[in-house]
Amino acid sequence: MPEIKDITQEITKAVRDAAYVVVGLGVLGVQRAQVRRHELVKRLAEPRTQFEDRLVDARGEITKRVKDVDTVVEQVIGRLEATLEPIEGRLPTQARDLVKQAHDQAREARQQLRTLLHNVAA
Repeated sequence: MPEIKDITQEITKAVRDAAYVVVGLGVLGVQRAQVRRHELVKRLAEPRTQFEDRLVDARGEITKRVKDVDTVVEQVIGRLEATLEPIEGRLPTQARDLVKQAHDQAREARQQLRTLLHNVAA
């Protein structure tokens, strides 16, 4: 009967070795999957970073252009108000008060628009 015991031990050893090989292959497979996942995450992150950089650049350019337009509009409004000022001085008191209220409301609206544009650009 020692032969059966030897055969059983050899079979047990072969099964144990096979199990170790299967576990080892499983570990290698998991490691490979993790490496591929990390590579994929890295590949997907690069375009996102490029897009975010472009978005930041675009926002900066839009902000600059909005400021340029705001400056030009303020200059035009200043010239218009300077041109209309002598005429406003000749208006009756009630009309002059209405014009002053309109100027104040226009300034407030421009300020609100500037704040809104600043918040959108930021």
